[in-house]
Amino acid sequence: MAKPADTRTAGRKPAAKATRSTAETEKIRAALAARRDELTAEYDQTLSEITELQRDRLTDSAGDDQADTGTKTFEREQEISLANSIKERITQVERALERLDEGHYGWCERCGNAIPVERLAAFPSATLCVTCKQLEERR
Repeated sequence: MAKPADTRTAGRKPAAKATRSTAETEKIRAALAARRDELTAEYDQTLSEITELQRDRLTDSAGDDQADTGTKTFEREQEISLANSIKERITQVERALERLDEGHYGWCERCGNAIPVERLAAFPSATLCVTCKQLEERR
């Protein structure tokens, strides 16, 4: 869900959007799809490991004291948090692919300015320019 535009940028007209060549678009699409596939494989592997660890913990929990139980609970929560983080990154990449299909990829969702190529190279699923991202992180 998009947040309302910053009042300082709300009245600003978005920059004219340059069109990207089909070759450039396909290159970006291939890179994003490869990243999505890589993350999906990592997510599936993580879920498999969590399932296996859960099975091992159930068979090896006889005689555990409170500290052991607490440690196992903490570890399980860490593993689930890692899986959720990977899932969130998959969602971000899928969103970038949607934006590419819609012709909005590479343009800030808040102010409409172009996202620098350097930022997109470092973080291909970026939806905010550096300035808008900095404003968001300060809140």
